[in-house]
Amino acid sequence: MRYFLDIAYRGTAFHGWQIQPNAVTVQEEIQRALSVIFQQPMECVGSGRTDTGVHATHQIAHVDWESKLSQEDVQYKLNGLLPPEIAINEVMAVKPEAHARFDAEKRTYHYHIHKHKDPFRKGLSYHFGRSLDMEAIASACGVIARWKNFQAFSKVHTDVNHFDCDIFHIEWKETNEGYVFSVSANRFLRGMVRAMVGTLLDIGQGRMTLEAFEDALKSGVRSNVGRAAPPEGLYLTEVLYPKSVYLDT
Repeated sequence: MRYFLDIAYRGTAFHGWQIQPNAVTVQEEIQRALSVIFQQPMECVGSGRTDTGVHATHQIAHVDWESKLSQEDVQYKLNGLLPPEIAINEVMAVKPEAHARFDAEKRTYHYHIHKHKDPFRKGLSYHFGRSLDMEAIASACGVIARWKNFQAFSKVHTDVNHFDCDIFHIEWKETNEGYVFSVSANRFLRGMVRAMVGTLLDIGQGRMTLEAFEDALKSGVRSNVGRAAPPEGLYLTEVLYPKSVYLDT
């Protein structure tokens, strides 16, 4: 049977989601724990990759297993075997053909920024103390909401067929502690959200005009937009699927 794992992790402890040589990754830790439980090699497929230092409150991965263990038993055993920086929020039964990556209809990211230096936020939020022009940022978010081709926000040499993304929601909010940027789309390109945040910070500081920003997006050239914001403020917070992928329980 196939199952979805709803996973939370603190990204500072890992070199991203995807397995890679000579590095500790979230996918590797989960597969190792699954292999202990089921006493055989196990593989899990995530909804997407997160980079080194990026966090998730609700990453989704699919896994296949046949066992008399209940979903709750597997969740309990996984949480007992996994390091403190990874938690399994839920185990959900899905149809055999359900795919964590290709069936996802919407993904949401949040980026957290704190204004004042705080040692307890280190690695979990980006410290940025300068004031920002919120109207300029809101206008730039409006441009992004209407845009389609986001090649300018993509890492170079990315293996994709196209650079089109449908933005469902985008917002930059000021809070008592700092700022929270949220964006939802059907898909994201590699490095896209951090490039967005870095560019919006430039616009908010008056380093890039709205006209220059639109020209940069039209160019499709990564170096024409802002630098990527640091990974520690970024969280994958939601991955949504059609109800049809889940088994009735």
